[in-house]
Amino acid sequence: MKNSPSLLSRMFSGSLVLQIAIGIIAGAILGSVSQQAGTQVAFLGSLFVGALKAIAPILVFVLVAASIANQKKNAHTNMKPILMLYFFGTFAAALTAVVLSFIFPTTLELVAAQEVAAPPQGIAEVLNTLLFKVVDNPVNALVHANYIGILAWSIGLGLALHHASDTTKQVFLDVSNGVSQMVRFVIRLAPIGIFGLVANTVAQTGFSSMASYGQIVAVLLAAMLIIALVVNPLIVYYKLKQNPYPLVFTCLRESGVTAFFTRSSAANIPVNMALCEKMKLHKDTYSVSIPLGATINMAGAAITITILTLATVHTLGIQVDILTALLLSIVAAVSACGASGVAGGSLLLIPLACSLFGIPNDVAMEVVAVGLIIGVIQDSAETALNSSTDVLFTATACKAAEQA
Repeated sequence: MKNSPSLLSRMFSGSLVLQIAIGIIAGAILGSVSQQAGTQVAFLGSLFVGALKAIAPILVFVLVAASIANQKKNAHTNMKPILMLYFFGTFAAALTAVVLSFIFPTTLELVAAQEVAAPPQGIAEVLNTLLFKVVDNPVNALVHANYIGILAWSIGLGLALHHASDTTKQVFLDVSNGVSQMVRFVIRLAPIGIFGLVANTVAQTGFSSMASYGQIVAVLLAAMLIIALVVNPLIVYYKLKQNPYPLVFTCLRESGVTAFFTRSSAANIPVNMALCEKMKLHKDTYSVSIPLGATINMAGAAITITILTLATVHTLGIQVDILTALLLSIVAAVSACGASGVAGGSLLLIPLACSLFGIPNDVAMEVVAVGLIIGVIQDSAETALNSSTDVLFTATACKAAEQA
């Protein structure tokens, strides 16, 4: 007589997507039925997000260094086409946001600014910050999850170890496989973590606080849906010359859903790494492109910056010509590349875009406060778009290289 599998073994062998869907539904029911119970299980979500954030910097550092150290000579990593897709996709998102903002002009009720962190004062400051992140102390970069610095040091170490002995390379490869195994374990806990996150969100907000900002939320979500379901598929079709939607929906389902609830591109790096492995993509490529994408591929952030800036412009009655709107798209795309990969990271770049129109900083900071109010939906959708697109463009470049 065979022993029936335990609940834990069934959980770890079942469909992760189905389990996450069950977690979402159960969390929403619990949060709506009992606010107290929904708040009490919030620690499950915090533990899950904390585990992802803890393992992600180590995963990126070890995986990138091991991949480069063990890379065969004359191997192609497809990074150039991926970078082109990242930058083009982000600019297309900003341009789409401009068009929608002109078709559906939105105004805001600007009353009083809330206390938020100081925003950057210009593009030069954003680029300067990025440059200094590259030369950050490697230990400090790991502790504070500075992925630009982590990438720089891991690439440098990988190149240095490229000519090391096979034994040394194998050690790094074994460590990389070990960390990857730990990541798989953490990801299997996603249904429990997302259950806690959803229950707490529904219990705390119930989404009622966003009723007065319905139009701005609708325009934001419409722009993100257009990018996710129209623009990105067109880009994929152009590269692969085949139906893009199976790949698009796979990325949205298996990367976008978890990113929606964790609200952190950085925390979703392990999820994206696991998805790339499942899709059998080139490891030397995705080990670099995924953490890089969590930093610079920010289509959702570009949409947020553009739409909230133009809403401020419309509120103040400022006239905008086509050239200025185009300039805003470029500024939003470049600024989005400097957005932090954490919840609400794009909002502090809104004053930078507002400065193009001479909007006072105190008014711009009120708009940041509005962004914080609608962040439950806006930031979740933004992160889902950003993170799923990282995998989508990486997979597109890898599959296009296979077809060539």
